[in-house]
Amino acid sequence: MIEFIKEMEKYAEEENIPIIERKSIDFINKLIEIQNVETVLEIGTAIGYSAIMMALANEKVKITTIEKDEKRYIEALKNIKKCGLESRINVVFQDALEVNMAGFNYDLIFIDAAKGQYIKYFDKFQYYLNEDGTIVTDNIGFHGLVGNKEQAGSKNLEKLVEKIENYIEFLKNNPDFVTKFYEVGDGLSVSIRKEK
Repeated sequence: MIEFIKEMEKYAEEENIPIIERKSIDFINKLIEIQNVETVLEIGTAIGYSAIMMALANEKVKITTIEKDEKRYIEALKNIKKCGLESRINVVFQDALEVNMAGFNYDLIFIDAAKGQYIKYFDKFQYYLNEDGTIVTDNIGFHGLVGNKEQAGSKNLEKLVEKIENYIEFLKNNPDFVTKFYEVGDGLSVSIRKEK
């Protein structure tokens, strides 16, 4: 299995597919263990790397993961099958902002998709979170550009950095959640609902 994980990492690097950094997934897996997480909703499957890593780290975890890119969706299905995890990882082929998850709630929601849509994802999926659940977002540091957007090198990248900075402010000022930020990997935020 370790060999296959390395193959996935190599493939992602060669094909320029963004996957979570090892340190970040280790951090999330520790969180899953500490919080006794059993159900995870992931926004942004890519090739299934993070979902597979979560499932391998904890055998009681069941994951639903959403991907809108058909090529990546097919790749993820293939990788999940190779790991024998089809019964624990359900891949949904749809745009996360259009998907209807009514009737489902999760212990942990992991946002790792289009960075410009982070606020929309949070606003939508917070309602699918269990009472004492957690929302984790990846790429909060965005390669060290957050807080240094003038180093972005292009207007498009600058706008994207600005959107991540807006998301950070949104989290800091959210009346319903307490968020902590961690300099792990490319930066993670961990949001927990405030006690009423």
